[in-house]
Order: sequence, then structure tokens, then C-alpha cells
Amino acid sequence: MTITSIKKSKGNKPLVMVTAYDALFARLIEPSADIILVGDSLNMSFAGKADTLSATLDQMIYHTNAVCMGAESSFVVCDMPFGTYVNKDEALKNAIKVFQETNADSVKIEGGVDKADIVKHLTSNGIAVCGHIGLLPQAFRSEGGYKVKGKTQEEKSSLIEDAKAIEKAGAFCIVMEGVKADIAKDIAQSVNVPIIGIGAGVDVDGQVLVFSDMLGLFEAFTPKFVKKYLDGAALVKEAIASYAKEVEDKNFPKEEHTY
Repeated sequence: MTITSIKKSKGNKPLVMVTAYDALFARLIEPSADIILVGDSLNMSFAGKADTLSATLDQMIYHTNAVCMGAESSFVVCDMPFGTYVNKDEALKNAIKVFQETNADSVKIEGGVDKADIVKHLTSNGIAVCGHIGLLPQAFRSEGGYKVKGKTQEEKSSLIEDAKAIEKAGAFCIVMEGVKADIAKDIAQSVNVPIIGIGAGVDVDGQVLVFSDMLGLFEAFTPKFVKKYLDGAALVKEAIASYAKEVEDKNFPKEEHTY
């Protein structure tokens, strides 16, 4: 996939985006995903933190490099973590660092109209940007929690303004999170770049899920918008328990596992 083919997919083919944080899972995800997102969600599902806010730029660069090593031909997007794009100069400096130190194809920035000038500054300086509107995980404290958007006509109008502003600023696609499905459809139709939904219904231009959610590996909680395609945690626990029992019973290693 390229930025051109991603943009051309609108109205033709729903885009498949999945998160990954390491080379191992990137290799497994690559055959089916159009885009791999190295999300700051790794701070929760990988690092065990309560939210995404303490993820650092160095942390994101480390994991982006690992993903790029595992999925060399994939289109890889690196999340810009909280506090790394507070103004145009900081955003450009940090995005350049991502591009210089990884093979990421794009960065992702949360925000709408309020971040359009930053997105424009990046895209004008050779940085490809994926936008992110709707529910913004990095803003959950200022908003008093994770709140579904698009419940009123005012919110709908604001989200359409956000999408148009980010498109005009040069973003090649936009992630839209936690938006009422009927409103999400209207927002997707209001712009010419793909809208990739997460908790935004089916009438958008693609979907993204966190791999540890969809594989049932993350047990702390399950958002409403997540479908578990595998009971991963139970399967892993069962396998480890079988290994432990064989070790304790001296049934492993057997002759075929011994030099």
C-alpha cells in the first residue's frame, strides 16, 4: 500500500488497519492488513499502564522499528504520543525524528480544527500524516473520560468541520473513534480521504482494532466496539499450564527435544 492507493481505496475497498508493537506480531498481521498502526495503545496493552499518556517518543520509535523489521513491505503508521505536537515547531522536530530513525510511512496525530495548522506544517515539510478525530484517548482527562461523540447536531457539525480541516491540511486518511454510527456515515461522505473507524459503525472506509483486543489477549476490559476473534488469553494460559505440568512431571524435554 502507498498513500496513493490508500486514498484511491475510498469507495472501492474497505481498508484493514491493525495495531502491532513488535516484529513477531507484525509478521503475523502483515498478510491481511493494509496498514499497521504502531499505536500509543501499547502503553496500556503492552506496558500495563492505565492510559496512553505516559508513552514517550523514544518508546514509539523503538516499537515502530520492531514493527518495520517484522513487516518490511507493510504501510506503517507511528502514533505521535501525548505532548510531542503541542505546537508546529515541536511537532515537526519530533516527526522528523520518527522519519529519520524509523522506516515509518506516516505519523498519526489526534485532533481536528485545532490541530489543522500543525498537520499542514508537517505535510508541507514532507511528513505524511494520518489524522484522528472523534474520541481522542490523549484528551480523556480534559474531557472527563472516554465519551462517545456525535450525539447532537452540534457535535455532528463539529466533527464534519474537523474532518474537512484535517483533509485540507493534507492528511491522506483519518482515524475516527467512538462516533455514533449514523453520524460517522455522514462524516465519511463529507470528505474525499478514507475515514477508518473504530467504534464508528460499518459505513466508513475501513476499520482498525488493537490486535490484543481482537485476539482476546487483553483481559483488563473489552470495549463495546471490539469483537474477539480468538480467546487468546485462555489458549495461552492453557498452553503454559500444559508446559508447566510436563516440566513438573519430567515429561519434557523428551528424547526428540534433547541434543
